[in-house]
Amino acid sequence: MRDNFKITGLFYQNNGYNFRKFLNIVRKNSSQNTPDLMVVMMNPGSSKPLDSNENNNCETEVIPDNTQDQIMRVMNRCNFDYARILNLSDLREPKSSVFYKKLEELKKQKISHSIFDKERNFDYENLFVKNVPVIFAWGVNENLFELAKMAIELIGEVTPIGLNKNGYAYYHPLPQNNMKQKEWVEKITGMIKNCP
Repeated sequence: MRDNFKITGLFYQNNGYNFRKFLNIVRKNSSQNTPDLMVVMMNPGSSKPLDSNENNNCETEVIPDNTQDQIMRVMNRCNFDYARILNLSDLREPKSSVFYKKLEELKKQKISHSIFDKERNFDYENLFVKNVPVIFAWGVNENLFELAKMAIELIGEVTPIGLNKNGYAYYHPLPQNNMKQKEWVEKITGMIKNCP
């Protein structure tokens, strides 16, 4: 499946932290140049640039992960050619427990790590595509609720696609249980196909 897509992202560094601004998943035979699907997730996790340059500040090929495979599965089922993933936080940190601690550090250092922060309005306006389906899938940990609230209010999507637990919590695409992973793809696909 991965062979059918080109995956690129923009990586940067700030104050010794590694970040990714966005990730694009584009079908290789497509000539489409704007996303037909937007996805908002927690953070870039273990995402890495193919050339291992952590601070190239320009779009580069990415080694995909299992979460991105889930998005590709949805794209295949719904005939999407171009998905863009934005995150509640640009911070690259694969361990959730470490990520939540680092969020506090970034707050203290006043580093604007979320594209949904009003200080990052230029990035948001350039990267968020309106009038296409939007999947909310950042997880259910309450440490994310402040960022999730900011994202939901800024996006203003009346009918987001996502498995809502309550309020600001939307289930992540890659639950640990294999059956639940399949279920996530099926439910999200169904929601997209039933969109007006």
